[in-house]
Amino acid sequence: MTAKKTISEWFYQYSDDVYNFLVYYTGKTDVEDLVQDVFIKAGKGLHSYQGRSTPKTWLFSIARNVAIDEGRKKKNKLSQSATPFDESIWNQQSDANPEQLLLRKEEYQGLYAAISKQKKKFRDVLILRGIQDLSVKETAEILGWNETKVRTNYHRAIKALRTEEIGRQSDEQ
Repeated sequence: MTAKKTISEWFYQYSDDVYNFLVYYTGKTDVEDLVQDVFIKAGKGLHSYQGRSTPKTWLFSIARNVAIDEGRKKKNKLSQSATPFDESIWNQQSDANPEQLLLRKEEYQGLYAAISKQKKKFRDVLILRGIQDLSVKETAEILGWNETKVRTNYHRAIKALRTEEIGRQSDEQ
C-alpha cells in the first residue's frame, strides 16, 4: 500500500479522534489546521512508523507534539487561552431533546473547565485515558512514560478532579 493511501485511510478512520483530542488538549474548537498538520507530518514520517503501536496511538503522539509546538509558538497556556467548547461538537446525537442537550453541554463545559485547571501531566493523562479511552500502554507510548507513571498520574488526576468538584460544590452552597 502506498504512503498516500495509508494516510488517507488513517485520516478517514482517525481524524475525528485526533480532532477531539486536539480540542481537549488545546482548549480551542478551531483545530482543523492542526489536524491537517498532524496528517501531513504523519505522511512525511510514515517511513519511521514501525508498527509497534497502533496507528491511532502514533497519530496521537504526533497530535500532542503538534499541539505543544502550537502552544510554544503562541506562548500561551491552556488555562489562560481556553475558550468554551462550541456546543455543535457535542450536539451530534440528534435523538436528544433540547433539555438533554443543554445538560450535556453544561457537563462537558464543567469537565473541560476542571481538566484545564489541572497540572499539564494530569491534563495529558486525563485526556488520553479518561476521554479518549486509550489503554495504559497506549497512553504510556504517547507520553513517553512507563505504565506505572501513567497509572499513578491518572489516579492522582482523578483525585484532583474530585477535590475540585467538592470545592466547587461547597462554593455553590
